[in-house]
Amino acid sequence: MSVNGPLISIVIPTYNHANFLKAAIESVIAQTYQNWQVIIVNNFSDDNTIQIVDGFNDDRIKLINFRNNGVIAASRNEGIRNSVGEYVAFLDSDDVWKPEKLARCVEELNAGNDIVCHGELWTGRGKKSRVVMYGPLSRATYSKLLYHGNCISTSATVVRRSILVRLGGFDERPEFITAEDYDLWMRIAEVTKKIAFIAEALGEFRRHGGNASNAVIRNMLAELEVISDHFSRQNRSLLTLCRQRHRRARAYYGAARALDSVRTTGESLKYFAKSFLTSPFVLRQYPAFAVAVTRGLRRRNRR
Repeated sequence: MSVNGPLISIVIPTYNHANFLKAAIESVIAQTYQNWQVIIVNNFSDDNTIQIVDGFNDDRIKLINFRNNGVIAASRNEGIRNSVGEYVAFLDSDDVWKPEKLARCVEELNAGNDIVCHGELWTGRGKKSRVVMYGPLSRATYSKLLYHGNCISTSATVVRRSILVRLGGFDERPEFITAEDYDLWMRIAEVTKKIAFIAEALGEFRRHGGNASNAVIRNMLAELEVISDHFSRQNRSLLTLCRQRHRRARAYYGAARALDSVRTTGESLKYFAKSFLTSPFVLRQYPAFAVAVTRGLRRRNRR
């Protein structure tokens, strides 16, 4: 750590994830770049989270007990308020980083960029692992993010702290929960074009547990709220209204695809129908619908 303090503050919100948190912290300690601080924002977990953190005995790691009332954006904002680094990185407590993650991101930030995002390896029990790359830069403008959807991942992102402070961090509205990051990336894209994407999988995004279909629908509803909020600031021209319908249809289509991937055929077809009725011009929905119907029939025949 330099005499001027850490260059990067790493914010890790957590709640009852002690079994994952240890690996997340270890992945930070293993970084080849060491000028950092970790701020763990603990939503009063009732597992052994505090013991896990205390076990590291590292003065670069700070634990804050903070009641977020179910709004993870509030925990992230509390971490930002307690950060001292020039840059802020976000790491979910069930994700991990590769050792060279911070070093590669610092290179891009020191080159003058305000936000950096890298690829991730998506893993999960009983699920096939796959590498997911975010971006590209051409997709990270405000209008492209609004009209075409999110292309940035929170645990893969490092941001200049002054921009986060200027924008007030994450929006804490309950209706934005699970899509508050998407809203923030759009607001950042309004104030800077200095965004870089690293075409390397420098982190691991872990998928696990929970009701997959409920999570898909919850995220879709939050995405629709974010979209509506941003469109409400624009003029009410016919073109804007058409674009809004098209964007809502894309959200329904995305949910339908995700529901089909978790074998929820009935719900999937329901949201394909919503997509068709909202806008017939999302061309990808037609072949995807045919595939979903075929898969559904195959699943039914296997019973």
